[in-house]
Amino acid sequence: MRIIADFHIHSLYSKGTSKDMNLDGISEGARIKGLNLVGTGDFTHPAWLEELEEKLEEVREGIFSYKGVYFILTTEVATYFEKDGKIKRIHHVIHAPSFEIVKQVNEALAKFGDLKADGRPILRMTAAELVEVLMEISREIFVYPAHAWTPWVSCLGSFSGFDSVEECYEEQTKHVYALETGLSSDPSMNWRVSSLDKFALLSNSDSHSPRSWRLGREANVFELKKLSYKSLHEAIKKKDSKRFLYTIEVPPEYGKYHFTGHRSCGVCLHPREAMKLGNVCPKCGRKLTVGVLQRVEELADRPEGYVPRKHIPFKRLIPLCEIVAEVYKKSLLSRRVLEVHDKLVRNFGSELDVLLKTPIEEIAKVAGERVAEVVKLVREERVSFVPGYDGVYGKVILDSDFSNKEGKSQEGSKRRSFSQKSLSEF
Repeated sequence: MRIIADFHIHSLYSKGTSKDMNLDGISEGARIKGLNLVGTGDFTHPAWLEELEEKLEEVREGIFSYKGVYFILTTEVATYFEKDGKIKRIHHVIHAPSFEIVKQVNEALAKFGDLKADGRPILRMTAAELVEVLMEISREIFVYPAHAWTPWVSCLGSFSGFDSVEECYEEQTKHVYALETGLSSDPSMNWRVSSLDKFALLSNSDSHSPRSWRLGREANVFELKKLSYKSLHEAIKKKDSKRFLYTIEVPPEYGKYHFTGHRSCGVCLHPREAMKLGNVCPKCGRKLTVGVLQRVEELADRPEGYVPRKHIPFKRLIPLCEIVAEVYKKSLLSRRVLEVHDKLVRNFGSELDVLLKTPIEEIAKVAGERVAEVVKLVREERVSFVPGYDGVYGKVILDSDFSNKEGKSQEGSKRRSFSQKSLSEF
């Protein structure tokens, strides 16, 4: 059974989240994207949990269903604590096997923070304490660091993180089997840090919207004889490449924190340039937000291109609406972009079907030669970007004379490609 799963999303009860992130919106968005398993997100929020209990039907052990889409019970929590005189803000993803376990988790975590305040609650406890509390409830609970490299709120982040997973979770690291790579890194970047070899690398969207350029933009692909909570997590823990086939990644340049920079000054820098400047903004003199690429370089003990012997492969994709919008030079929500996107989905089943397996000549018949050619280039990983930095998403380049109008800054204003070939000019 082929499973395409996005475990980390948020409900309408999280701050900054679309009101359409209810079960109807999530399930519809999942079908359009091509996901058949989605995390519920936010099970710590009382109102969302009540809706989940009312509407989800358990169809297999730990697996629930709503309108043709499978769900598992998940949430994200933030732990804020002080260590060595520094404030640490670490986010974690939690999977639970049943509503009974979820209620025990919520009862325990309510002692450390207000679960009603946000779908992603802030807990005043250490990362190690969180895992210890969860393991005392059930060893079936699955917990791992969210977006592990994000500068401000992550296990390995440049501002509030640690230099290793072990420093973060201490003796409780033995119960942590995975980490989430986040949008600004991909597995190849994580493979450069040998201490991460023991962890499975998961890719999730952290979506706040059911739109197809958010939900499922990163995902995990499995082949299971029978879908269950247990079989799914065994495949992850063992990094079993026969069952855990690959992850879907957006190119890390697309992420909001890939390069180092300063958004308010429009300064975007490759790590080499940032380090030459002492990580200080050349315009205002303030400290730069150190991006994920630079942070990985700081912790890496392997060269670029290193591939561990036992690893789960990955595929880089760009959301279909992003491709169509860039081809037509229109906004993601423009009528033209949505019409082309929806026509492709109606003809070929889902967005991931279009991006991964629909013949290029068939795409051309429905959406035209230009869209088809760019899908081909995405599959071949021949796409260029202006990298994201300091909270600004990266930008796909389809025009050879593209210049970064938001602020040129040494290497940060240059295109960056994840292959040696850049896109042809249309």
